[in-house]
Amino acid sequence: MDNRLTIDFVKVIKDLWSRRLLVVKVWAITFVLACLYILPQPRYYDASEVLAPEIADLGASGGLGALASRIGVSMAMGLNTDAIYPVLYPDLIKSKQFLVSLFDIKVKTLDGEVECDLHTYLLNHKKVAFYVYPMTWLYKKIKDFKNRNKPEVKVDGQINPFILSDQDMLLTERLEDMINCSVDKRTNVVTISVRSQDPLISATLTDSVCQRLQAAIKEYRTIKARTDVEYYKKLTEEAKVDYDRSIEKYSQFCDANGSVILQVYASEREKLENEMSMCFSTYQTMNTLLQSAIAKLQEQTPVFTVLQCSTVPIKPAGPKRMIFVAAMLFLSTLCTVLYVGKSEFKKVFAEY
Repeated sequence: MDNRLTIDFVKVIKDLWSRRLLVVKVWAITFVLACLYILPQPRYYDASEVLAPEIADLGASGGLGALASRIGVSMAMGLNTDAIYPVLYPDLIKSKQFLVSLFDIKVKTLDGEVECDLHTYLLNHKKVAFYVYPMTWLYKKIKDFKNRNKPEVKVDGQINPFILSDQDMLLTERLEDMINCSVDKRTNVVTISVRSQDPLISATLTDSVCQRLQAAIKEYRTIKARTDVEYYKKLTEEAKVDYDRSIEKYSQFCDANGSVILQVYASEREKLENEMSMCFSTYQTMNTLLQSAIAKLQEQTPVFTVLQCSTVPIKPAGPKRMIFVAAMLFLSTLCTVLYVGKSEFKKVFAEY
């Protein structure tokens, strides 16, 4: 004989019908509260760009690398001497130094009403729901009072990422939430997306973040080669000056002693000619090294292929207002069912 207790759903449905006025009231209150909460929430738009960064040539390991990529393992990380792999790009983008460098980007809303730098936009033009204004105002007053004696630290008029004020720290955190970077570990394809309240700003910021990321990677990858180019360029210029000086000295000596046939003048002329030849050889060698360094710089400069460029989104990505209201109505209905049928549910839970 089965003594297990079961829930009498027929009784629960009858109880719900007998208290249908309560259900209607709960639905009405839930609908109004959900609309009051979600409707003032500002719309946001998503824009994205897809990049394929240049990876190291695996050479003889190409077959092994292809096999490893099938199981989701990147062989480039083990064989490449580059310290910034594509999987580290998200960490680079979320660093305070990189985020602060984005504050000077010029942005403009689609309607043209706001045109300023990103720092000013985040500080003064971000929309919030009306019920958030009191909390925002109070928070700002408290921060202003706490920081009234703290001067803002800047370097050459620029925000210093090493010492950020509370306001700038808040803006960097807000900007960090807006930017998302993901990397496919099998293909090393990088996807950068930006969420903003204006479609044009989303597309503009996405493109700017991609450009700044490429510039940062290029600067890192070519810092040694660029140093070599500057070094050999300096040596070449010095060798050129020495060579020009030796030519001038030799020419002046020949013009002044063209008719002299003494051996001492012949020896001095031969000495100047040898010095001129040595200076030319040095200049030629330095110029060759300079051209080699320039070629190496070009070789080490990474190339990024844009697989999908950012475009201005047409439709907002959220908030999903109808879905939110429907979810709240479902939850309120579930809570009402549990409340009305609590006697039936208590019997089962008490047994366990």
